[in-house]
Amino acid sequence: MHLIFTILQLRSEIQRRKNSFIIRLLKYSGPALIVSVAYMDPGNYGTDLAGGARYNYDLLWIVWMASLMAMLFQYLSGKFGIATGKDLAEQIRLSLKGKRAYTIPYWLASEVAIAATDLAEYLGTVLALNILFGVPLLWGSIFGALDVLIILAVSSRRFRVVESLFALWVSIIGLGFLYELLIAGASPGDILMHSIYPTINSQTILVGVGIIGATVMPHAVFVHSWLTKNKLKTGGAEEKKELMKLHLAETVILLGVAALVNVAIMVLAARVFYPNYSNVQSVTEAYHILKPLFGQVAATIFGITLLASGLSSSITGTISGQAVMEGMLGSKFNPIIRRLITRFVNVFPTTIAILLGIQPLQLLVYSQVLLSLMLPLPMLPLVFYTSNRRIMGEFANGHLMKYLSYISAVTILILNAYLIYTII
Repeated sequence: MHLIFTILQLRSEIQRRKNSFIIRLLKYSGPALIVSVAYMDPGNYGTDLAGGARYNYDLLWIVWMASLMAMLFQYLSGKFGIATGKDLAEQIRLSLKGKRAYTIPYWLASEVAIAATDLAEYLGTVLALNILFGVPLLWGSIFGALDVLIILAVSSRRFRVVESLFALWVSIIGLGFLYELLIAGASPGDILMHSIYPTINSQTILVGVGIIGATVMPHAVFVHSWLTKNKLKTGGAEEKKELMKLHLAETVILLGVAALVNVAIMVLAARVFYPNYSNVQSVTEAYHILKPLFGQVAATIFGITLLASGLSSSITGTISGQAVMEGMLGSKFNPIIRRLITRFVNVFPTTIAILLGIQPLQLLVYSQVLLSLMLPLPMLPLVFYTSNRRIMGEFANGHLMKYLSYISAVTILILNAYLIYTII
């Protein structure tokens, strides 16, 4: 009897600790939640849609690979913020000793990456408004410029409100594509085979690199450290160890969801558009093809997920823009002005592209390719800093983490170089 009582007590204690961890995780949640939508943004729609429509399941492996790399670099970025109490942009400025001759060009190059990100997010909102409500693209480009400003103005005094909105958006996107995947009726065997069998050539490299840029995004790598450093209260060693555990769990869970969403987009595109509609030129065209094949409900859910993706990822972009600007230049800026700059910098090129009749899907893919080419800006310093015991102390990368980060960084550099070689 005593043994049974002891076992019951042990089970009760295990359950209590488990419940306690879940509660602490829910209270901590926010950084990876905000970052995760960057991996489900309209740029992902564009590259995954193009990949599935043109090449069937052939690029599924690169979606998984890019998702795992994203998980790794986001973990390192968040870890850096917790361990040092600094964000990545701030540490880069310190490494450059605050010399304007170095920090300003670095900041401007980083802003180009953020602008390319925001272009995809902004365009996604414009296209979603057109799909769901029939708003003309030109008018949508004006309305879309105001979305993030309105949301952030309403919630600027309470950042937890923003985090709650992200939880809602991630749920909408995740559940929406779960439904789309179920009705598409994809073959598990085909998905598994193309997930583990890598193929790349001169025809698929452009979209492949675009998938990496859409998944391992420069602004997300920058901003995660800024978000986690703001979770620190005392900065003590015990607090940091606790936050590390919560950060790891949140990153794996949320970016795992993002990976599944990306796989679902490509599988849906392969099932619906390949090979009969492999030349689909826009997300809007994809919507109109989807409607007669699977019904109005499926098409509407697709549009709703795109709108949620555009709105949420736009906020991540504006937050990261402000974090990078303040970290690189070492000065505080009015957040409203910063948000206006980040948003309106893309109004003009997007509006011009719409007027010129440039296909939105093509614009999305090329913007994500640019992101992959710009990825070394945050990636290489991050790998160096997190492996440096002088900077990270006891939280410096171990041997396994070093090897994984080196391999991931070199793989991205090789694929980028291969793309440039095929273009030249």
